Amino acid sequence: MHIGVTFPQSDLELDAGATREFAEAVEAMGFDHLIAYDHVLGAGRRNRPDWTGFHDEHDRFHEVLVLFGYLAAVTTSLELVTGILCLPQRQTALVAKQAAEVDILSGGRFRLGVGVGWNDVEFQGLGADFRTRGRRIEEQIDVLRNLWTNPTVEVDGEFHSLPDVGINPLPSRRPIPIWYGSGAEKILDRVVRLADGWIPESRVPEKLGPQLEKLRAKLDAAGRDPAAFGLQARLSLRQGGPDLWREYFDWYRDNGFTHFCVSTIWSGASTLEEHLEHLRRFCAEVGVLQ
Repeated sequence: MHIGVTFPQSDLELDAGATREFAEAVEAMGFDHLIAYDHVLGAGRRNRPDWTGFHDEHDRFHEVLVLFGYLAAVTTSLELVTGILCLPQRQTALVAKQAAEVDILSGGRFRLGVGVGWNDVEFQGLGADFRTRGRRIEEQIDVLRNLWTNPTVEVDGEFHSLPDVGINPLPSRRPIPIWYGSGAEKILDRVVRLADGWIPESRVPEKLGPQLEKLRAKLDAAGRDPAAFGLQARLSLRQGGPDLWREYFDWYRDNGFTHFCVSTIWSGASTLEEHLEHLRRFCAEVGVLQ
C-alpha cells in the first residue's frame, strides 16, 4: 500500500511556516501522499440551534486548491489529494482550471477526490442547487475530463453550456485521476462508471467489507479490472490505540487497498511537533516507514 497522511487543517498552527514544515517533514519520513479536506463555508449555530452537521463555523478548513498550490512548491514527491472536493457546489470549468494548475505546479502529483457534499447551508451560500447535486456531479466529471484532454470542448448539457472553449495550459496528466468519495451503497454504481478509485467514508472494516465485495462485483460486471481500481483507506489516530491501528492496517492491506492514509486530527495534537510525534508513534507501532 501507498502510505499517506491527512493534513491537520483544524489543529495545526495557522502559520505558513508550520504548513510548509509539516509537509516537508512527512515527505522526509517517507509518506507518499497527503490528503486535505474541503469546505468553503461553515454553518453558524446562532440561528440554527438544532444543527446536527458534523462541522460548523468553528471548524477550520484551508481552501484546498490554494493550499495545494503552495504545497506543490515546497514538496518534491508527495501526491496531493483532495479527500474530497465538494464538486457540485463549485463551477466545473474553474475547478478544471485550478486542478490543471496544481497538477502542473506539482509535476503531475495531483489526484482529485470528489463527492456530492452534505451541507445544504454551504450549497446555499455558494449559490448552488443542493437537490440536483447527484445529477450534476455525473455531468461535471465528464466535463472535467474533456477539458483536461482537449484544446476546446463543446458541451450542451443539463448543467453546462460550453461553446467551443478550453483551458490553457492543460494539466501534466491528461486526464487527472478522479476518485469518488462516498459512504452510500447506492452510489457504488456511479463510482464504478465514473471513477478511477474509491474513497469510502467508513473507516471500519466490519462495514467496509460488504461494500468492498459489492464494489468489486460491480467492477467485474462492468468489465473493469478490480485489481487496477484504486482504493483509499483512512485511519484516525482517535480510533483506539496501537492494537486497533495494527488490526485495521493489516485488514486494509490484506483486502487489496492501494492507499492508506493516517490522520492526527482531533487526536490531542495542537502543535507541529505534537502532530509529527503522533505520526512517529504510529509508524513505530505499526512497523511502517522504518
